[in-house]
Amino acid sequence: MNQGVNMQNRVLSSEINKLVGKTVTMCGWVHSRRDHGKLVFIDLRDRKGLTQVVFIPCSNAHKLAHELRTEYVLKIEGVINKRPEKMINNKIISGKVELEAKEMVILNTSDTPPFEINKDTVNVDEETRLKYRYLDLRTERMANNIRMRHKVIQFIREYLTNKEDFIEIQTPILSKSTPEGARDYLVPSRMHAGKFFALPQSPQQYKQLLMVAGFEKYFQIAPCFRDEDARGDRSPGEFYQLDLEMSFVEQNDILELIEKLYTSLVKTLFPNHKITTSPWPRLKYDDAMKKYNCDKPDLRKDKNDKKELAFCWIIDFPLFQKQTKDDFFHGAGNKMAPSHHMFTAPKKEDVKLLDTDPLKARSYQHDLVLNGVEIGGGSIRIHDPKIQEKVFDLIGFTPKQKAQFAHLLKAFEFGVPPHGGIAPGLDRFIRLLQGEDAIKEIIAFPLTGDVRDPLMDSPTEVSQKQLDEVHIEVKFKKTK
Repeated sequence: MNQGVNMQNRVLSSEINKLVGKTVTMCGWVHSRRDHGKLVFIDLRDRKGLTQVVFIPCSNAHKLAHELRTEYVLKIEGVINKRPEKMINNKIISGKVELEAKEMVILNTSDTPPFEINKDTVNVDEETRLKYRYLDLRTERMANNIRMRHKVIQFIREYLTNKEDFIEIQTPILSKSTPEGARDYLVPSRMHAGKFFALPQSPQQYKQLLMVAGFEKYFQIAPCFRDEDARGDRSPGEFYQLDLEMSFVEQNDILELIEKLYTSLVKTLFPNHKITTSPWPRLKYDDAMKKYNCDKPDLRKDKNDKKELAFCWIIDFPLFQKQTKDDFFHGAGNKMAPSHHMFTAPKKEDVKLLDTDPLKARSYQHDLVLNGVEIGGGSIRIHDPKIQEKVFDLIGFTPKQKAQFAHLLKAFEFGVPPHGGIAPGLDRFIRLLQGEDAIKEIIAFPLTGDVRDPLMDSPTEVSQKQLDEVHIEVKFKKTK
């Protein structure tokens, strides 16, 4: 047999129930093996599931069957037979049939894996799982998590483009470092000594510039980079969000769009889940804090029911909070820090408070909460350059810090429409839908809690030549 596989002749585990009596070719990994002497059985694993394969004496394939071990990679040609009624296995997708192997090629052997792939790896230590992540992803639970992540993103793309007339636009990864509330990842420039790009904390400024450009409905599945310590609900280093912006809208338009999108998504992809309340409750920030003592309440009746989905909106946030000495915004101590971000618009009736009592001003911020977890945030943006400058002043920006946003303020001089948007985090949302406790369970290649990649063994040192090319000299602080 050729070791290449003709894709037109190859079948997957999900397809073989209707091919009884046919000769087919299947490829995959040995998931488990049972040797009964004359008869040898394996479960062959492919990307769709498991298929039982039987090797009977006198076949060419039987001669090799005793050599098989778990995770060997096989190409098998054989005949699909019905299983006896008592042998039907409804736990697997191909459980009504089995493949009687006639010919087999061992495409590759495998060392003994560091953990059992035919079992759930949730109790295997994190370092081992991430070092051998490609094996971890072979397990049924992890493979299902990644495939469902794909389906969620695919649904969002099709819904927004086909039903809501959005267009997907990619914004730059190499961007500008600006004081937006979190620590940037910096990228040194080889061509411009002593200058740096920054990886985007979010596409916030770019999507507002796209509104200026006239792209009225924009979205992308955006990577965001923040040099922060690990959190329980965010992967350190990077995370992904549905980034979305619209022109000529009010806050209600954004809320209704996301509610329709997510309700349709849940009903289509997660029909066994139940959305507790529709339309979703809208809670004012002050009311939520008084009633629940937090701004992300869990409104489920049964807090342990992972299939119960209690969405709610939190609105009418304060525009500012008091700035602390540890705040990223380096203004004077009596200045303000934005509750959301510096581009969030104050409510129309509260604009006058910017001159008198800014801490009492409310904003058009909206947070999306699901089962006690904030899964997205957004706002109506400031589109008046004078109000934007006023907010910069209240934050306490220096002239140098203001100059870092000159491109945005300049763009606002050329007819900027009213606009707003939201950026729901995909990692958190999918984690909740999949009923996982940790966000790393739905990310293909996450970092550890101390921001390392055991698989690639990164971060690592680089050569002196590489440092010289980007004009970097490394000096280590002396430890006490």
